[in-house]
Amino acid sequence: MLEDKRLVWKFKCGDSEALCRIYRKYGDYLLALAAALLQDVSMAEDVVHDVFCKFIESRDKFRLTGSLKSFLATCVVNLARDKLRARHLQRCGLDETAGTALDTKEPQHDAIFGERARQLNHAIAQLGCEQREVIMLHLRGGMKFREIAGMQQVSINTAKSRYRYGLDKLRTLLSEEEKKNETS
Repeated sequence: MLEDKRLVWKFKCGDSEALCRIYRKYGDYLLALAAALLQDVSMAEDVVHDVFCKFIESRDKFRLTGSLKSFLATCVVNLARDKLRARHLQRCGLDETAGTALDTKEPQHDAIFGERARQLNHAIAQLGCEQREVIMLHLRGGMKFREIAGMQQVSINTAKSRYRYGLDKLRTLLSEEEKKNETS
């Protein structure tokens, strides 16, 4: 937290190395978060790029009042929501939106995205946007339910309920998929 405040101060003073350090520190995290929400790596890269561009543009007006990580994550989530709305993807399927993310022929990609991961990604894509967002922000983003509730403008109990119901639905979907594979 203290390092982030120092980096923001240097960034506001025009130190480009401070911006590079912020990007190195949080870029991968933000990209993973955006990719998990959008189920599309290319679109996720665009979102992270746009967030950092807007961050640079707001340099003079920017005031860090909390966690820089949470601030940047909130920006990514909001922009990802806008992208989903613009493409009318309230319920996105991997076949439609993430083909480029999962259809590579690279061996390391196959090791990372094995069959179980493919099943999980497919199940996550079937969740409603609010549930998927809470699950990704909590598990992938490491955010507290209080922060997620503030971001979604709902109560903490609503955020927790979305998380719980989302996990229940994931268990059901994965169980059904497993049963389907056993009978095949």
